[in-house]
Amino acid sequence: MLFLTSFLALLGLLTSYASATALTYKLVPNEKECFYTHVSNAGAKIAFYFAVSSGGNFDINYVVYGPAKEAGKERVILEGEKERQGDFVFTANEVGEYRFCFDNTVSTFTDKVVDFEIAVENEARSQLPQRAGASPEQLSGVEETILKLSGQVSTLTRQQKYFRTRENRNFSTVRSTEKRIFNFSLMEVIMMVAMACLQVFIVRQFFTGGRKGYV
Repeated sequence: MLFLTSFLALLGLLTSYASATALTYKLVPNEKECFYTHVSNAGAKIAFYFAVSSGGNFDINYVVYGPAKEAGKERVILEGEKERQGDFVFTANEVGEYRFCFDNTVSTFTDKVVDFEIAVENEARSQLPQRAGASPEQLSGVEETILKLSGQVSTLTRQQKYFRTRENRNFSTVRSTEKRIFNFSLMEVIMMVAMACLQVFIVRQFFTGGRKGYV
């Protein structure tokens, strides 16, 4: 009973210290879109994950900006070009608004679907409430167990996202292959019909010319 009570208490405290946003966004060709998150406490950890699930070569440009110290001057924290996916954790040393931008200018005709997550977690570590009859050693053991479980759940969540992204990419590859096979088959049928018509025309011309010569 003590473990269950401690688990629920710590889970509630951990939830209050972390916030996350998971989204899926479709970028049209030459589009640039930004998403924002606000950090209230300096020293907070920001986890940023993204993966291109469909479109073209599954690549995208991205830039992460920190709060502007001066008007019109934003600090670049992370950036990359033609990346398929990324998983980063960095410390927000300044309070303010952080901007996460995706740029699809690498694509002229193809839309890109991007799955991404932005999570903010404070450095402060939650403390379990003291209960009568519970020693600090017992509470510390419960806390460590819950933190390990939380880390394992986060790892499983990332793995699920990775496998889902791979599934989407494989499905997109299969659809592209099917489309190519269909187009190739259609071209083959058209060429066969054209060759048959050409042969009929040549044979008719041959017999027509033979009859004229006989007369």
